[in-house]
Amino acid sequence: MEKPVSRIAFLKDVLTCSLVSYGGPEAHISVFLDILSVKRRYLTEEELMELVALCSILPGPTSTQTIVAVGHKIGGPQLALLTMLVWALPALIVMGTLSFMSQILGLFQVSQEVLRFIGPMAVGFIILTAFRIGKKVVVDPLSASLMVLSLVVTLFIRSPWIFPLVLLTGGAISLLTSGEKDLFNRVTVRPPWIYLIMFIAIALILLVGTFAIDRRIIHLAESFYRYGYLVFGGGQVVVPVMHSELVGTHQYMTDMEFLTGYGLVQGLPGPMFSFAAYAGGMAARDMGWPVQVAGAIAGGMGIFLPGTLLIFFVYPVWEQLKRIRAIKVALKGIAAVAGGMIAAAAVVLLRTSGLEPINLAVSAISVILLASRKVPAPLIVLLALVAGILL
Repeated sequence: MEKPVSRIAFLKDVLTCSLVSYGGPEAHISVFLDILSVKRRYLTEEELMELVALCSILPGPTSTQTIVAVGHKIGGPQLALLTMLVWALPALIVMGTLSFMSQILGLFQVSQEVLRFIGPMAVGFIILTAFRIGKKVVVDPLSASLMVLSLVVTLFIRSPWIFPLVLLTGGAISLLTSGEKDLFNRVTVRPPWIYLIMFIAIALILLVGTFAIDRRIIHLAESFYRYGYLVFGGGQVVVPVMHSELVGTHQYMTDMEFLTGYGLVQGLPGPMFSFAAYAGGMAARDMGWPVQVAGAIAGGMGIFLPGTLLIFFVYPVWEQLKRIRAIKVALKGIAAVAGGMIAAAAVVLLRTSGLEPINLAVSAISVILLASRKVPAPLIVLLALVAGILL
């Protein structure tokens, strides 16, 4: 970046990312790479993968934390907050609204057939991302081996704990095999403690509030805030946790109502954590519409807030720690491992979306159109929707 970035232009690009990002964190990262790195050059592909690796280690919504960190890098905490709002609000508003429409959700279920090619299209995004990242991070036999090893391990072990473990292992191997000396040079670190204090204080206040005040909104706010700081791996991981508590323990909604909302969020662009707005609204729907609105807000704000506060605390520290030579060496292995994780996601999602010839063709066409850099991502999404309607 050779000249100052227009905040308005950047936020417009964030909104574009929000409106075309289907398919979960891995697919979102591919959109970020295409729009924010390749086309707009707000940061390099290597810098983006560093942020992806950092956010994958933290609890919370990985793709949301990544794009918030990009905003922090460009314009500090204020732009980071605006980035989070522009990225998450469209999906949160839609999902919160859908919690009021349970009597006609059958219409949305029927219409999901038009979204049949969105999954294969998202796979195309991820395949191209894995290829681009591979070209950048594979610089020697060790990085190639780490990428392949990460692909194999995360392909067969899909538990949330494996992702931070593999990332840390990649960094450790890179560090141990570097042969460099004087790796641990001293740097001055000035953590913004206020954000960590806020993170802990809110968790404690909500926890105490559930014992002191028997109000459903307080309980919902505490539950969703807890989901936000205890879950690694994105929306696909947090949904089973929500189901266990909201459906199984408290019976705020039925299995069918829960799964209907989950199906709807699969067809929407933006962060999958936006499902929390639907779940929060549905959990409070029997208490009147004002409380239902409050439930949707508690769900949406509660689940995104802890991850955002963590990024506000961790990112400035990360920028300072990167001046340590050991961190730079470890990042080579971490980046290679992250590339393997994205390649594994492409394989998993390709298998999930179906290996029918027409789905494979959609994925291949998406790769070709994206690689040409002549067709914008929103138009590719629109073409996938039109194909679903026609076919």
